[in-house]
Formats: sequence, C-alpha cells, structure tokens
Amino acid sequence: MAQWNQLQQLETRYLEQLYHLYSDSFPMELRQFLAPWIESQDWAYAANKESHATLVFHNLLGEIDQQYSRFLQENNVLYQHNLRRIKQHLQSKYLEKPMEIARIVARCLWEEQRLLQTATTATQDGQAAHPTGTVVTEKQQILEHNLQDIRKRVQDMEQKMKMLENLQDDFDFNYKTLKSQGELSQDLNGNSQAAATRQKMAQLEQMLSALDQLRRQIVTEMGGLLTAMDYVQKNLTDEELADWKRRQQIACIGGPPNICLDRLETWITSLAESQLQIRQQIKKLEELQQKVSYKGDPIIQHRPALEEKIVDLFRSLMKSAFVVERQPCMPMHPDRPLVIKTGVQFTNKVRLLVKFPELNYQLKIKVCIDKESGDVAAIRGSRKFNILGTNTKVMNMEESNNGSLSAEFKHLTLREQRCGNGGRTNSDASLIVTEELHLITFETEVYHQGLKIDLEVKMDCSGKIIHYFIENVNFFTKPPVGTWDQVAEVLSWQFSSTTKRGLTIEQLTTLAEKLLGPSVNYSGCQITWAKFCKENMAGKGFSFWVWLDNIIDLVKKYILALWNEGYIMGFISKERERAILSPKPPGTFLLRFSESSKEGGITFTWVEKDISGKTQIQSVEPYTKQQLNNMSFADIIMGYKIMDATNILVSPLVYLYPDIPKEDAFGKYCRPEHQEPLTPAAQWRHHKCTNSGNTSDLFPMSPRTLDSLMHNEAEASQGHLGEQHYRTSG
Repeated sequence: MAQWNQLQQLETRYLEQLYHLYSDSFPMELRQFLAPWIESQDWAYAANKESHATLVFHNLLGEIDQQYSRFLQENNVLYQHNLRRIKQHLQSKYLEKPMEIARIVARCLWEEQRLLQTATTATQDGQAAHPTGTVVTEKQQILEHNLQDIRKRVQDMEQKMKMLENLQDDFDFNYKTLKSQGELSQDLNGNSQAAATRQKMAQLEQMLSALDQLRRQIVTEMGGLLTAMDYVQKNLTDEELADWKRRQQIACIGGPPNICLDRLETWITSLAESQLQIRQQIKKLEELQQKVSYKGDPIIQHRPALEEKIVDLFRSLMKSAFVVERQPCMPMHPDRPLVIKTGVQFTNKVRLLVKFPELNYQLKIKVCIDKESGDVAAIRGSRKFNILGTNTKVMNMEESNNGSLSAEFKHLTLREQRCGNGGRTNSDASLIVTEELHLITFETEVYHQGLKIDLEVKMDCSGKIIHYFIENVNFFTKPPVGTWDQVAEVLSWQFSSTTKRGLTIEQLTTLAEKLLGPSVNYSGCQITWAKFCKENMAGKGFSFWVWLDNIIDLVKKYILALWNEGYIMGFISKERERAILSPKPPGTFLLRFSESSKEGGITFTWVEKDISGKTQIQSVEPYTKQQLNNMSFADIIMGYKIMDATNILVSPLVYLYPDIPKEDAFGKYCRPEHQEPLTPAAQWRHHKCTNSGNTSDLFPMSPRTLDSLMHNEAEASQGHLGEQHYRTSG
C-alpha cells in the first residue's frame, strides 16, 4: 500500500501530527493530488544535487498541469482554482531554488515514515489507546538541548561555588591569622610593615584579587544563565504551552484530540528545578558576602538584581504551569465540553506541571464561578450561578494514572441564582444559551522554600463554536469576524468529533454556498457571528447553525453507521445533484440532508425514466427524527416501493451512487428476517396519485403519511380505528 494511503488509515491523534507537517511551503492538497508520483521521486538526492532538483521541480509543474486537466474535464472549479494557486506559489518561491522545495518534500516524507513507524510500534506494544510519545519536531529537539545545557551550566556553577567558598575560607583564615599575630595594619597597603609582613600581605592581596575575580566571573555567568532560563521559559510558556492550550481549545469544538502533557511536565519541572538550584546558589553568595566583603564587591552590586530576577522567573513559571488538563464536561455529553447545563453534574481536572514530590497533598484547590463582579458573566445580562458540590480538593499524585500532581473535580453542579421575587436575574432576551460566557476559576497558594505564590487559572464555559473564536472576554461587546477557512475547519471537526468522518471539500463548498451565496472562491470570505448563528438563511425561518447542529444530532442518533460508511452524500446542491445523477441508469440514488427542515431531515433522490424515455429526477419528502424513531433509515430504503404504470409495486432504489447495489450497502443494517414482521403501517412505502399511469406522476408515501398510519394504527389497537389520510410529497 502506498505511504499516503497508509497514513489515511491512522487514528485521529496521528493524523493531527500529520497535519502539522504541512504548510503553504508544501501544501497538503498537493501531497494528496500527486501522492503516487511524489512517492516515486528521489527527493533526498534532489535536495543535494541542483541539476536533479531542477529536473524534478519542472516535472512537478508538469504533473500539476496534468492534474489540472483532469479537474477541468470533471468541471471541478474549486480544485482547479486551488491547484492553479498552488502552482503559482511554487513557481514564485522555488523556481530559482529548486533544492529548497526538494529538501522540504524529503523532510515531509521522512517524517511521514517516522509517524507510520510510531503508530505501528504503539499498536504492537498494545499502547495504541494510551499514547505518550509524539513526533519530536526540530524545534522541540532544540528546546531539549537548551534544557540540557541549562542543567549542565547549573551543575558547573555548583562546582564554581564550591571553589569560591574554598578560596574565601583560605583568604579568611590567612587574614585572621595575620590579624591575630598583630601584623595586620588598618589597611592592606603594607607601608608600615616589615619585609616579611609585606610579603604575607602581598600574598593576601593576591588571594583577594583571585577571590574578586572569581566572584565577578560567577556573578557574570549567573546573569547569563538567568538570561538563558528566561529564553527557554518563554519558549515553554509562550510557545509550547500556548500551543497545547490552543490544541485543547480546538479539541473542545471537535478538532483532533489533544496530546498529553507529560512531555511538557518533564520540561517545565526540569527548568523549575534548575531555577531553585540557582536561587540557592544566589543565597549562598549572600552568605559568603556577609562573611567577607570589600570595596567594589560584585556580590553587593549584583546579587539583589539576580535574586529578584530568579524569583520573578520562578513565580511566572509556577503560574503558567497551573493548567486545566480536562475542560468541564457533562458525563452524558463527552463530545460537548464547555457546554454545561444547570442542575447537571460535570467534571474537570486541573494539574500543576511542576512535579515536585514535596508538594504532594500540600496544595488545596478551590473552584468558583464568575468570581469578580466585573467578570464577563455580567456583560449583557448573562445569568449568575453558584457552584454546588465538592468545590475544594487537595492536589495529589495518587489519583492520576501517570503520577501527575493534579486534582479532579467529579461532582460539580451549577445552580442559577434567583431574584428576591422568585424570578430570574436580569438577562438580555437576545442572548442565546450558547452565547453565555462564564468564567470558572481554580485557585490555590504555594508555599515553597520561603516563597508564597498565588496560583489561579480561569477557563471559559460557552458554546462550542464560540470557543474557537474567543481570544479574550471582549467577545460579547464586539464579536469577532471569522474567515470561511476557519469556519470550514470547525464545521468538519464538528462532524469528525461526533462521528468517524469529517466533511469533504465538496460538502464544505455546498455549505459555504448556503452561508455566503454563490462564489468561485470562498477562501478568505468573512463571516460574522450574526450571519453564522443569528440571522435566518435566505428563504428560511432559522439560522445556519441551528440547521446544521440539528443535522449533526440526526446523524449521531439515527444514521451514524451509514454516515461513517460514506453512504450519505449529505450536503450537495440541487444543481450538482442533477448533474451527477442524470447520466446514471434508472434506479441510481443518493442520500442528502434536507435544506428545509429546521429539526434535521434526510431524503433520497433517484433517477427514473418516463414512458417517453426522458430522464426524471425524483425525491422523497425528508424523513426527520420523528419518523426515524419508528423505523431505521436502512429499513426505509430497503423497503421503499412505488407503483408503476401497471399498478405493480416496484422499488425505484437500485444502486447507491455511483454504482453500489442497494443490498450491499444497506442489507447488513436492516432488521433481521427472523425478527417479528413489520407492522402494517411500517410496511406501507407507497401511495398512488390521482393522475396514475405515468411513473413520473407517482410519488412515494411522505413521512407525514407514515406518521398518520402509525397514529391510526395506534388508535385501531384501542378500538378507535379512524379514517386513513394519504398525502403526496409535492
């Protein structure tokens, strides 16, 4: 199997790492379009030989042209546009330096191989469900090297501190010896002393000079070491930790699952240990200075600044290391973290990434909501809540599987505060539930080696989609504008987090058209929050997000297996639907979501021929959750029949697009034959219009008719059989 195909079979957590390998320098789309050809080239050789790199680069442009021609024949405008843009970018950037693109591609292919090897090894070791290792990037390797360098410099500094102490002890002994013998004058000039005494004084001055020189060296090196620590700490907190938080944020709205914190914990703990060691060394300098000091003593001049710097670094590191490892989540809805219902228990977990055994059972964590009166919860009249349950807990290493210093809150509940008159607090009627933003705060105090550090971490609970765009609490005062590229990624995550399948480019293009209207290119188009979830879609009485969210719920509860199999085309424009079905033989059908059902509906459209041989495209009225509660969609498809011109029941559904026999696709999801037969109402799948005799005039029974039959059957079972009413789906 080709390497690219193997990569597509990996679990989502490995695919997340794959996504990080690609950028505008070498787009993943190009890797997908030209996968076999790319894997057949010797990119490593091209990366080191310019003539070969030039040849391969021009061949690459030729392959792009051929692929463009294929898309042209398929009339795929979106792929044409993307491929043309990619080619223009490659020409402008690498035409004069083809070895650079060769190096990039070679590196990506090598990382892909490592990723496959990691996944294979994890599976063989039985660790696939609990990964601890990920692909180490070049940047992370540099970070590891810098941390090792800091540890080595701290140990070297420890040796120099011992040398300094020994040298100072020798100087102090000789100084006190001369002083006790009465040979030491008030100063060290030696002007009024004998020759022997002057010789001893000269030796003492040499020792003092060496002592001063070593002190200055140590103080200078300590300053450089603190600068290095500051640099590494910024990499850890401002980049690595911030990147983890962003990935966690994305995972909360359905993105790829977040990686574990173990590696970050190791790095941060290592840096914290080094900082405490250097702080002890700075304290040692103070002790040495109190024993021996002199004019121009570098310890007196520089130690206070060094002490202040290391304390600031350690405080800042500890504050950054206090994180929410698992965001609030209701046990019954693990795929929707950060969306909390009142009166329903939720859980979450905090962790301190500085893993000091001496802190075990020492940190008491308290949780509260909207702690300050000025918090964003008061903006625009959001409701106010109290947190019920065990809202204090002590951090310990025993409860976690990996021995991390953490505290898990398992039984918290929100209760809304009420006004004195029994009504709700003031609220903005225009504020929908998913727009409410509330801040849950975890706080504690650390007492360590004479330092008191207040730790606090805040997390925002709100709607899933909102969380992706929130950068600060000003969201409600001025909602940000997102681009279609951002929204498209989030929408695909919404499906992949609930199911095993995200959205294709073609499906996303259909959604973009519904949200933004017809366009050749949606990339970069801006979407306001109101457009996304407040304003009604054109010709509809509901917003885009209300419609889509109900479709996600429909998929999850009723047609998950069919969606995961790829049998549901789902989102497709009527023009595109007609274009792909018209050339197909009669009986070819596809499954798509209803555009008119607010609560979420699914329908099927098929090809048939009228008596004159003309192609007709027919659709059934959408099935909603109400009908799918009574019968599985697979049973509906397999049992669906209409009457032809000769009044014979036939199934118009034969091949699932493009050419999959209906039985192969849906047979395994149908009710087994040995089970009880379907009820009379459930067996009806057809009805006859008043204008019979022409298959184009025959329509299937609508779901409403099915509801009517189910209702009438229920009445009949109670002795009240009413008149049945049949409705056509126009």
